[in-house]
Amino acid sequence: MKKTGKEDIMELQIALDRMSYEQCFETLEEVADHVDIIEVGTGVIKEYGLGIVRDIKDGYKDKKVLADIKICDAGRSESEVAFSYGADIITVMSFADRKTIMDCLEVAEQEGGEVVVDLLNHSGPDVLEMLETIGASSVSAHIGKDQQGGGASAEKRFVGLDASVFRIYVAGGINEDNLENYMSLDPAVVIVGSGITKAEDKKGKAARIRSLMG
Repeated sequence: MKKTGKEDIMELQIALDRMSYEQCFETLEEVADHVDIIEVGTGVIKEYGLGIVRDIKDGYKDKKVLADIKICDAGRSESEVAFSYGADIITVMSFADRKTIMDCLEVAEQEGGEVVVDLLNHSGPDVLEMLETIGASSVSAHIGKDQQGGGASAEKRFVGLDASVFRIYVAGGINEDNLENYMSLDPAVVIVGSGITKAEDKKGKAARIRSLMG
């Protein structure tokens, strides 16, 4: 089963990670007009709890907020808690048990939310087939921080994904210089973290990346 066509509008997701509570909000004040999805990174959630997800959602009700909680087990309860704090989107790892992923999907359907299955270090045709079978619709072609700089292209790391039916998020050290390397996957969402958050002119950098996305 293949995609019926490209997404009408490619979305930009800002990843807030390895930042203080105050830095998260200072950054959002600068870049909010240029992003569609606000990701509260795993490290930030570990530092401040899911309360920061709620606070960001309260401050930016017009934006979708993704809680990058990387669920590995207890899919139902983990999902319910994250959605109760205002998350619109949550993440689950592709190496989690099939039932864990299915429970996340079921809770998301009940809550009107979205589940993104993170393919970090666990992808390939068999994985994609399983995810399609259980009804997953969104996946993240994620090259982890410790994997970045390894040389393999996103397309080679995620064989078969470019011809899949999924809504694809791309992540992994993306900036204005390497964005083009991810376009072969026909992403629906481009995730940028330090490529924006560590820039001196964060607003300008977000606008530049947005323009390159077309």
